[in-house]
Amino acid sequence: MEVAVRCRGLRKTYDQKVEAVRGLDLTIYAGECFGLLGPNGAGKTTTIEILEGLLAPTSGEVEVLGCTWQKNERELREQMGISLQETRLSERLSVRETMQLFGSFYRHPSTVDSVLEDMALTEKADAWVGKLSGGQKQRLAVATALVANPKILFLDEPTTGLDPQSRRQLWEIIRKFQERQGTVLLTTHYMDEAERLCDRLAIIDHGQIIAEGTPAELIARLTGHHVVEFAISGGANGADDQVWRRLPGVQGVRADDGLYCLQVNEPHETIPALLLEVQKQGAQLAHLNTRQASLEDVFVQLTGRHLREE
Repeated sequence: MEVAVRCRGLRKTYDQKVEAVRGLDLTIYAGECFGLLGPNGAGKTTTIEILEGLLAPTSGEVEVLGCTWQKNERELREQMGISLQETRLSERLSVRETMQLFGSFYRHPSTVDSVLEDMALTEKADAWVGKLSGGQKQRLAVATALVANPKILFLDEPTTGLDPQSRRQLWEIIRKFQERQGTVLLTTHYMDEAERLCDRLAIIDHGQIIAEGTPAELIARLTGHHVVEFAISGGANGADDQVWRRLPGVQGVRADDGLYCLQVNEPHETIPALLLEVQKQGAQLAHLNTRQASLEDVFVQLTGRHLREE
């Protein structure tokens, strides 16, 4: 498969002592949607800014679309669309004027009207940017990246602030972009979004990749493929985790915002034993839920925290 992004031994050190990125290796193939996930401070923003040419690495090699920033900066800028986590646009320009401005930066831009239609902004074409809602501004920020007619699209949390319908519209835009052999590098704080959109993803922590693969592959690596969530009140509320770890079929236990989460392979074996143990402890079951293990469970197991935690 054709490689769209490759970096080897990527390092970035600030003030000669803070290592934001530590020897990171990454390969992204043309036409795929690749997700880069990590807790705050993990180094993912630094990594992305290096790939986008906004930061110079301390050491390591970076190739984007077969080019390097040292030799092919202008060519790379022409082929790249970027939507930052927070984009500040002139509030006294109309939506159409904003798009025309961004399109003028490129030799072969997409038509403004086609991008506005794709982003459901046609009706707002003549409105001032300052009059748009938060979700509309977010869609406009993505539109300014798409008007470049890019081969590769960098999207940093593109659906933050969008309502559910707008989120799904953007998902469809990303899929259509891929159908045209476009490559997407995505960061997101929504695990369901990562599972739906990403062909492959990497989880980064402390400046290094700690897991990489398709969402299904990463979930399959969990010791338990199902999760039993429960909350209790009464006598067992102070029970040690080992009480639950000894239940049949339990592969892992964690406390999560007032809930116990058991990783299990066979819920039908674990749940009856759980109910007996709660009764034995003289407690009451306040909540019980079973579900398939998800990418969120993978992330918590690897990093010890949820993606959206500060």
